[in-house]
Amino acid sequence: MDTKELLKKVRKIEIKTRRLSDHIFGGEYHSTFKGRGMTFSEVRQYQFGDDVRNIDWNVTARYNEPFVKVFEEERELTMMLMVDISGSELFGTEQQFKNEVVTEIAATWHFQPHRTTIK
Repeated sequence: MDTKELLKKVRKIEIKTRRLSDHIFGGEYHSTFKGRGMTFSEVRQYQFGDDVRNIDWNVTARYNEPFVKVFEEERELTMMLMVDISGSELFGTEQQFKNEVVTEIAATWHFQPHRTTIK
């Protein structure tokens, strides 16, 4: 399979995303790490050791107990695809060699956002 055929196949793949990335290198994803991030997660009751800067004064006044805002930390995830390019890649069937299948998978994987924006 030549490059033109491969690009034709990859262009036919329809990829739907939740939103468009506004970064050159998209790399934000929802993290399970709680921290000083910018993305609001929830409001919960204050626990000993919580940062007092995160107290939600409106909710605290409403319930007469201290409540804090919890934020999610934004992180970047870099993924790499390692491909075996040894002689065994020339093995295959009548339709396609193994190296052609791997190239097709790698090209498709490259254009796939994996449900989030991963760099």
